[in-house]
Amino acid sequence: MLMPKKLKYRKQFKGRIKGKATKGNTIEFGEYGLQATQKGKITSRQIEAARIAINRSLRRGGKVFIRIFPHKPITQRPAETRMGKGKGAVEFYVAPIKEGTILYEVRGVSEEKAQEALRLASHKLPVKCKFVRKSQVEGGEE
Repeated sequence: MLMPKKLKYRKQFKGRIKGKATKGNTIEFGEYGLQATQKGKITSRQIEAARIAINRSLRRGGKVFIRIFPHKPITQRPAETRMGKGKGAVEFYVAPIKEGTILYEVRGVSEEKAQEALRLASHKLPVKCKFVRKSQVEGGEE
């Protein structure tokens, strides 16, 4: 599973995900992509599940690029614990996703295969997504 090798601080504030993506919103490496149409947090397990779904659908054809990384630690307190006594231990890591972020890219397969693979991957994710071509995403023509 994906997780950071090293962090400056072990625990982070929750924070808010505001606005639309200004970085990571164009297709850079592949021909087709999966773009988030709403904001949310995607766990490392969900990223991995979607990656496996794409690879199984493509059957080793083409190349898959994962454009997101879970760098934000999420803490949880044990069940039935009284108030106080500090913040809980880090349980898992998430990737905060803004609207318009490209999550996955695919190259080297037909459009139909790419569309089906990314559709299967989108079912594994907690945010709504749409299939995009390189020509569709503004700024992706270079």
